[in-house]
Amino acid sequence: MLIIESVFVSEALLDSYFHCKLTACKGACCQEGDFGAPLEEEEMKILVSIQDRLSSFLTEESVKLLSDKGGFMYYPEQNGYGTTLHEDGACVYMVKNELGINLCGIEMAYHAGEIDFIKPISCHLYPIRRKRNHNSGFEALNYDEWDICNPACSFGEELKMPLYTFAKTALVRAYGEEFYNQLEDAAHYIAGEKEKEE
Repeated sequence: MLIIESVFVSEALLDSYFHCKLTACKGACCQEGDFGAPLEEEEMKILVSIQDRLSSFLTEESVKLLSDKGGFMYYPEQNGYGTTLHEDGACVYMVKNELGINLCGIEMAYHAGEIDFIKPISCHLYPIRRKRNHNSGFEALNYDEWDICNPACSFGEELKMPLYTFAKTALVRAYGEEFYNQLEDAAHYIAGEKEKEE
């Protein structure tokens, strides 16, 4: 475990290879699981403010669910809020393209220039999970290993792309350039030390 700017970082982010391969997994992380994507308090306000502008990017079923239940709900087991789910477990913001790949309606609206919010940071960081305790100030980044991401692990290894590199844009968004630079320096240092041992 490393400590970068008071954030505990699992070394799995440095020594695991990862790169999403949507043609293999079909974006299963948007459809499988027991809880919606974790949300920050500020993100819930954003989702309320942009809800009307998302309608044209979502399915009729999702638009109705948003109207009936809203875009997020409280999950007691997670002790926090997350995106609302359909009965089959799909995120309310999920859409399926012509190839059967699950995509994010929020992200589609962002790329279309309709909104300036790309998607929840928990989705952007995935498969990195951020655990925070606001009372203690404790914060940690861990690798959420899931078998549906096996193709991404294989693809990442093929590309020799470490997880932290794959998640660079999201990490910079969450913590800033300096944080990422320190993380990258630590990764290079650790890799160098391991080479010496070999």
